[in-house]
Amino acid sequence: MNYSTIPATTLRNHLADALKSLHGRSKFLLVTRKNRPVSVLVDIDLFEDLLAATSREYLGSIRQAREDHRKGRVLTHAQVFGKL
Repeated sequence: MNYSTIPATTLRNHLADALKSLHGRSKFLLVTRKNRPVSVLVDIDLFEDLLAATSREYLGSIRQAREDHRKGRVLTHAQVFGKL
């Protein structure tokens, strides 16, 4: 995964530029203080993915879908969408 590190003082002085970099090459910025990681700024898409991945309901739905598939409880494309 693409990420960059940025010292906290640089982040404070160049916040707008740091936020712009999240929309481009980096998905997150590792913020350091005295060369040690202390925090992270995360791209909104990655943040939403992290929220979904830690959601009890979402994880339960994945387990249920895998169980349904394993037991053959599946529908064809035509059954779900009909003729398009």
